[in-house]
Amino acid sequence: MRYYYAYVLRSLKNDDLYVGSTEDVENRLRLHNSGRVRSTKAYRPWVLLQKEEFSSRSEAVRRERFLKTHQQKALIKVKYRVAT
Repeated sequence: MRYYYAYVLRSLKNDDLYVGSTEDVENRLRLHNSGRVRSTKAYRPWVLLQKEEFSSRSEAVRRERFLKTHQQKALIKVKYRVAT
């Protein structure tokens, strides 16, 4: 069975958070850290804070959108003690 993931990254450069979804979290993290993702290139390196597994792409994308809300990002920052 194929799984999909919603994930949260933290920039070690400026403590920014990035939320995304993918089929392969480890490969996606490599892409972010190699500078191949334009929106995150300037804020490398990135570390994985959390990933959540789903059985469908639509569920993962729904969770990604939810985690991107201002309120959820604030809760993630508190949970992982990320500077605001």
